[in-house]
Amino acid sequence: MNVALLKAARLMFLAAAVVLYVLTGRVFAADAPALLPKNQDAIIFIRHALAPGTGDPANFDVNQCSTQRNLSEQGRLQAVDIGARLRDLGVEGVPVYTSQWCRCAETAQLMAVGPVQDQPLLNSFFGSPADGPAQLKKLKQWLPSIEGTVVLVTHQVVITGITGVYPSSGEMVVTVLNNDGELSVVSTIETEYR
Repeated sequence: MNVALLKAARLMFLAAAVVLYVLTGRVFAADAPALLPKNQDAIIFIRHALAPGTGDPANFDVNQCSTQRNLSEQGRLQAVDIGARLRDLGVEGVPVYTSQWCRCAETAQLMAVGPVQDQPLLNSFFGSPADGPAQLKKLKQWLPSIEGTVVLVTHQVVITGITGVYPSSGEMVVTVLNNDGELSVVSTIETEYR
């Protein structure tokens, strides 16, 4: 193969990657080391790993995983990979708060980056959108009480409602709490599933 052609192809690929990043503000986990804030604690929102479908079945019961949409095998592997990526970024031994939905709790456990505890303010309001504004207000009021870097495993509607980012399954939205108490998005880190 022509060396000049190969160099041109590599340059075009790099240029396309830069354009994609600039347009979307997203990168894949392999490119993420500089995406955590320096000298500042992070609040890392993570949408639960892959759980095929939308919403939950009509017989949904938060206390019974068999009535919920749960992680697929790919989702379980993705959750393990998310944890490995967080540890690579130095996020380990930190509090992990999770929605009470089984797909979130399982994601949090499989990530294995710190002690996991339920936080009902992270529960989904997809099935009852009228509850969203009040829940998000309470979540915003709770966030300043957190000390240090923390991981929050939750749902798309919660993450979008509080950050404005529409995350894919397993995507991390890295934020910081500003002096005025408002969240700022530092970066997003997509994770693939195998």
